[in-house]
Amino acid sequence: MALVAGVDSSTQSCKVVICDAHTGEVVRSGSAPHPAGTEVDPARWWAALADASTAAGGLDDVEAVAVGAQQHGMVCLDTAGNVVRDALLWNDTRSGAAADALVDELGGPGEWAERIGVVPVASITATKLRWLADHEPKNADATAAVCLPHDWLTWRLTGSTDVADIRTDRSDASGTGYFAAADGTYQPDLLRLAMRGRQPAVPTVLGPNDSAGRTTAGAVLGAGAGDNAAAALGLGVGRGDCVVSLGTSGVVSAVGDAAAHDPEGLVAGFADATGRQLPLVCTLNGAPVLAAVATMLGVDFDEFDRLALSAPAGSEGLVLVPYFDGERSPNLPDAAGALHGVTTRNLVPANVARAAVEGLLASIQFCIGAISRQGVDVERVIMVGGGARSEAVRRIAPAILGMPVHVPAPGEYVARGAARQAAWVLSGSDAPPPWEVDVTASFTAEPTPAVLERYSAAQSLTLGQRASGA
Repeated sequence: MALVAGVDSSTQSCKVVICDAHTGEVVRSGSAPHPAGTEVDPARWWAALADASTAAGGLDDVEAVAVGAQQHGMVCLDTAGNVVRDALLWNDTRSGAAADALVDELGGPGEWAERIGVVPVASITATKLRWLADHEPKNADATAAVCLPHDWLTWRLTGSTDVADIRTDRSDASGTGYFAAADGTYQPDLLRLAMRGRQPAVPTVLGPNDSAGRTTAGAVLGAGAGDNAAAALGLGVGRGDCVVSLGTSGVVSAVGDAAAHDPEGLVAGFADATGRQLPLVCTLNGAPVLAAVATMLGVDFDEFDRLALSAPAGSEGLVLVPYFDGERSPNLPDAAGALHGVTTRNLVPANVARAAVEGLLASIQFCIGAISRQGVDVERVIMVGGGARSEAVRRIAPAILGMPVHVPAPGEYVARGAARQAAWVLSGSDAPPPWEVDVTASFTAEPTPAVLERYSAAQSLTLGQRASGA
């Protein structure tokens, strides 16, 4: 049995899975925590990778390895390959003002969307580089190369100290703010713009089944991928498939051939890990919406599901707009959640519970619609994340989203996707190995467009209040 390893170096932890290269069966696995915070010494990632590998029984018997990791993080290196400062992670928001400045300096969001398919926000690497140039100019001057978390870990696995040997892939490069997913090219002038004229080296971009070299133990290294692209590969997502991840936030992505160029900045024009495109929309509000409403009703999750499923579609006119912590899709950072259509007859726990589920799913449908307008045909939904465990979400989702919803068995799909990429590189084939994914259940339902219409009307009220300054 040939074994391959996949790594998921996420914000919270490092997970390693060892898989059969031919079938994808997970043979063993391990994990180790990452430190909390929005800036981290990359050495902590390296230590966690070592601990997770040990917990997984070691990597001595694997023939190939690939790394999937959190996107956008800024790792700055000097000429000797030393880390210049702690890495700023995707969720570090100190670069918010830098993002606004960069958007204006290029001529507005439309210019960014046209050039690279991504309108900078605080999470994007380029905005963090601008913050570095403005607030830590000595560190900016010392930065000879800049890379992403998965690039750095892959490079460390080779044992090289030469920054010229750092490699990346299209999926992760497309989240930097200076790489265009449409044609697979860096945009050096955008990197210079971010760095106020400085131009550090950037990793060579590999194809999806190219090798990044070998580990010090001799295993073949895959190019790696950003976490969303690795998860899509692990789930076996193909053209027409849309992945909805209901975690702390909601993440919606779909595989297609058309590169996104959304001037509104809702859809990020990312690439996937197979050579296609992976347009992505992220919301601020995900599964915690359900938890907050369940807490307000004083019920556990099982009772919450029972209540929601006992209410009729449309919640007898109640509509919940789930912008509990502001929202980014649409861009409403100062918004709050709102319950519309309240009467003395419909304000009962069952309707409130169902309105929470319908509102959350309607916000996801808003994201799917934005992706569809970028030329991607969405035909089915694959739903993952903590929110997908809710029976009410599973059963109501196909009615709101208007298409079948498939829920895979819980698993480490980022790590599994990295392992599948490793197996692909090892095989030398033109396509990744056809690993099977266990589907827990598939759900269908009659569409309920009236629910979406009422939600759109309530959402318009929220947009109108923002525009009027209310």
